[in-house]
Amino acid sequence: MISMDLVKVAALRDLELRLTNDLDLPLRESNLVFGEGNIDTQVLFIGEAPGMNEDLQKRPFVGRGGQLLNKMLEHIGWKREEVYITNIVKRRPPDNRDPLPEEIAAYKPYLTEQIRIIDPKIIVTLGRFAMNYFLPMAKITRDQGKAFKLREKLLVPILHPAAALRGNEAMATFRASFEKLPLIIKKWESLTAEAAALSTEKDGPQEQEKLF
Repeated sequence: MISMDLVKVAALRDLELRLTNDLDLPLRESNLVFGEGNIDTQVLFIGEAPGMNEDLQKRPFVGRGGQLLNKMLEHIGWKREEVYITNIVKRRPPDNRDPLPEEIAAYKPYLTEQIRIIDPKIIVTLGRFAMNYFLPMAKITRDQGKAFKLREKLLVPILHPAAALRGNEAMATFRASFEKLPLIIKKWESLTAEAAALSTEKDGPQEQEKLF
């Protein structure tokens, strides 16, 4: 029997190859930054697009924002290699500008497939573009640090690390939201376990009506 790990590895390699060979994608003058980390993770971090350092190293979140992300992961007792990190747009926009709606749309099918293959329980979005990809009506200042049910997954938007580096208030907000992640995940796991038990008892699927 072929292991699930090998199936995931093969699927992600095929997806990366299709990304590489898709001549219709925008921003092809930049390097492809596919994503990295534990493909069996429960937690997937998604940013908006690579920056200069990411473009040079072909890795997500390796600049100052990435260093802050690593620091916060360590702060809450996690390791970078235990999670998976990627972006919506897989190539750097010129001069680190915001990704355009048509660029996000072009890369959308690939991110959708990447999420399906990795199949995390928790998606943590970094910044407003990644948040609005899933929650178009959400506001980053209002909704960051909250938990949202996204079908069978949990979505937690937080500030982008680069935004956190711009001032003490933003940094404090970023840090506070990051520190809540382990508790949010623990509570979500408890809720889903209770829902599964209830479903088994009543011999039918049950919807979680209220989210924290």
